[in-house]
Amino acid sequence: MAADIDLEQKPLVMLFSASEQPEVELSIVMPCLNEAETLAICIAKAQHSLRALNIPGEVIIADNGSTDGSQMIAAEMGARVIAVEAKGYGNALMGGIASAYGKYIIMGDSDNSYDFSELQPFIEQLQSGYDLVMGNRFKGQIKSGAMPVLHKYVGNPILTGIGNLFFRNSPCGDFHCGLRGFRKDRVMKLGLQTTGMEFASEMVVKAKLHHLRIAEVPVTLWPDGRSRPPHLRSWRDGWRHLRFMLLYSPSWLFLYPGMLLMLIGLLVGMWLMPGPRHVNGIFFDIHTLLYAAMAIVIGLQAVIFAAFTKTFAISEGLLPEDYRWNQLLRSIRLEVGLIVGASLLIVGFAGSVYAFDTWQILKFGPLNPVRTLRIVIPAATLLVVGSQIILSSFFLSILRLKRRSV
Repeated sequence: MAADIDLEQKPLVMLFSASEQPEVELSIVMPCLNEAETLAICIAKAQHSLRALNIPGEVIIADNGSTDGSQMIAAEMGARVIAVEAKGYGNALMGGIASAYGKYIIMGDSDNSYDFSELQPFIEQLQSGYDLVMGNRFKGQIKSGAMPVLHKYVGNPILTGIGNLFFRNSPCGDFHCGLRGFRKDRVMKLGLQTTGMEFASEMVVKAKLHHLRIAEVPVTLWPDGRSRPPHLRSWRDGWRHLRFMLLYSPSWLFLYPGMLLMLIGLLVGMWLMPGPRHVNGIFFDIHTLLYAAMAIVIGLQAVIFAAFTKTFAISEGLLPEDYRWNQLLRSIRLEVGLIVGASLLIVGFAGSVYAFDTWQILKFGPLNPVRTLRIVIPAATLLVVGSQIILSSFFLSILRLKRRSV
């Protein structure tokens, strides 16, 4: 892999005491959990990069409870070992990042799957003003046996495509590349919180939401040098990445599906209101109308959830301020929601009274369901929708109440 590295070279990086705050431009952070087989070569390559780039730097090993002597290997190589008790990939990295002295940080796995001796493209992009520099294995090389076929052709492309669909600013071609560089001050302000493998997605997602400048550089992925199985679990960790992206995108999780359901329900309902329909020998009547009404109600509920989620996430700092959303909320005040909801309730009540009057004319006897439900279903739907809008308007106003910070 790349150039030969002499493991016996005197380390460039000094060990600093806790009281010292040295002038460091670059910190190379590696999470570690029982990586004794590959840790020394990764540290040596990182130190080689620091010498070649002539940058004052340090190598940090964020140890997550290794029991194979990884800590001793790192210390003997001249790396700074940070013990991180809380388990998880995200916890280990955040522990290392928070302890780093460098203005810039490059993080990468300590399993020898990335070549730490070739970091110049990352430094060049960071020094040119980018906040986050992502490695892209698909623009570089993926060596034979380095990535499972399922990850290469299914998992990574799909999750990356979903990420770029949900979060459009500065598209990334490889959301989950483990080798990336960034400005420490910018990333620390993102408030990264995930503890597991989804940490990789969180960094990119929040960088996009906060409009950080993002660049990509091609990298090579090599087969890792471990004899044990990797910590990554394909289906579990893939779902955690997808779940995180959904939770941070209320529009795609709630708003767009809800609007689509409402539109379908409205179109089908209006189509069936005049009477039954026949299409290619298929008969559509009040039963379909009932399902159309259900689609409207569920769709509206999803749209309301989107409003609740967006408002709460912004107020709690989970999502950045959104100018367009704030403008929309200012125009849709509590009073507007109450007026719209009350209007729908009145129309729904009027329809219910008309249906009751029809029943009264028949002296409360048997009704023709095909005719009566064509009135009752829309009336009941309007009553439900109007009630939802009124109650949701009150709750949204509660979420928007300004609170003093303690």
